[in-house]
Amino acid sequence: MKMLTMTTALVLSLATPVFANDKPGEGVTVRPILPTQIEEFFQHRIIFRALEDLGYTVADPNEAEYQTIHLALGTGDADFTAVSWHTLHDGFYQEAGGDAVMSRVGVYIEGALQGYLIDKATYDSGVTDLSQLKDPAIAAKFDADGDGKADLAGCIPGWGCERVIETAMDAYELRDTVTHNQGAYQAMIADVMSRHSNGEPILYYTWTPYWVSGALVPGRDVEWLSVPFTALPDGATGNTEFNGKNLGFAVDNIGIVARNDFLAANPAAAKLFEVAKLNINDISAENKLIADGENSSEAIDKHVDDWIAANQATYDSWLAEARAAAE
Repeated sequence: MKMLTMTTALVLSLATPVFANDKPGEGVTVRPILPTQIEEFFQHRIIFRALEDLGYTVADPNEAEYQTIHLALGTGDADFTAVSWHTLHDGFYQEAGGDAVMSRVGVYIEGALQGYLIDKATYDSGVTDLSQLKDPAIAAKFDADGDGKADLAGCIPGWGCERVIETAMDAYELRDTVTHNQGAYQAMIADVMSRHSNGEPILYYTWTPYWVSGALVPGRDVEWLSVPFTALPDGATGNTEFNGKNLGFAVDNIGIVARNDFLAANPAAAKLFEVAKLNINDISAENKLIADGENSSEAIDKHVDDWIAANQATYDSWLAEARAAAE
């Protein structure tokens, strides 16, 4: 009987570290911060779910625009965000303290695009480059409010894209012929789609991953405009070529940014952030579900459930690497 007790104790002692390592984040609360756009929730909640499976408690996330997100990380008001564009948001990253206080960890989403698009009919008529809108006659094709200038459905201040567009407006001498509209993006795009359905020329900025390019499909409904040369703000550099066309925005990667002190204290979370990867097409597909009405918090949680179920082996591999890093 004594031998049995000793054997049982030995088994339990060997098993205990395994069980403990299964939840290396137990007792730690993580403070995420994410954008206000509902289309960014899915990619964050996948990471939240993985953190919870590692034992972490995920606090209710704060929401802000991208510039404020980076400032919050720099001042210690949040631990991480999952959608920092490496090139587009570099200015925000540096202004908030940069590598001294935070780190870009891994590449969560590869190959994100941004740029200017117009309706295919106008493109096929010969308007293929943004700089052509310097011509008042061409710009007037896209006049939505009757002032004679082209109306560009543009970028909300604080997103980062507004800096690129404003730089382009000067670099390509478009101030006199183009208005960069910066209202609520969803409302502007709704107006763009209404104009398109009426057969009117349209001019707008958008990005991928996002649902707009599933509704106005490049190559079918619209086309990307080229720009005559690369003009990025604050001396930024990056590859702006896509399919042989200069889009004027860097073809970008999107990654997780986290505070250095959090990463040092949480090797499991750090490894998760490093190895997690999400296919950009999966995000666009989920965003289309949102646009089609599946836009409740419960619906987005189901989108997360469905993605994990369809990618279980990949998801489990993230957790395995994270647990190993905590040993």
